[in-house]
Amino acid sequence: MTIDLLKRCLWFLTLVLAQVIVLGRIHLFGCATPMLYVWFVILMPRNYPKWATLLWSFMMGLTVDIFFNTPGMAAASLTVIGALQPYLLESILPRDSAENLVPSHKTIGHMRYTYFVIILVSLYCLLFYTVELFGFSHAWLWAKSVVGSTILTLTLIFTFEIVRSK
Repeated sequence: MTIDLLKRCLWFLTLVLAQVIVLGRIHLFGCATPMLYVWFVILMPRNYPKWATLLWSFMMGLTVDIFFNTPGMAAASLTVIGALQPYLLESILPRDSAENLVPSHKTIGHMRYTYFVIILVSLYCLLFYTVELFGFSHAWLWAKSVVGSTILTLTLIFTFEIVRSK
């Protein structure tokens, strides 16, 4: 239990530092920003308590909000993702899978993991940029930001997932 908490805290800090120091400074074409910290919520284990997933999600979002001066945008969006993650994971897993399963391409298969990650990252970017613009008055910028950030984030997650599995 304590080792799991320490690993999770270290993973939390690693992703926040990567976002703050490197990834937060990347704005491809003025609109696409990679948001690797979403991966923290994606990797929550199957049997992890839902309240703890929500708490970790909110804390990750709040930390990102503090560093990037985005009042509540990441916290709200990541909390929604944290609320949906356990249910989406249950819907794609076979019934006989392990209780302490951590989602990855090795544990649930390439296609299922790909769908799982694409749904969560797309939904996160959609929520984040909708809350940021708070409307659709700049629909073209909104669409470019959602699609660009989703593609960049997915590319990073899948790249790091391949490296992590070796």
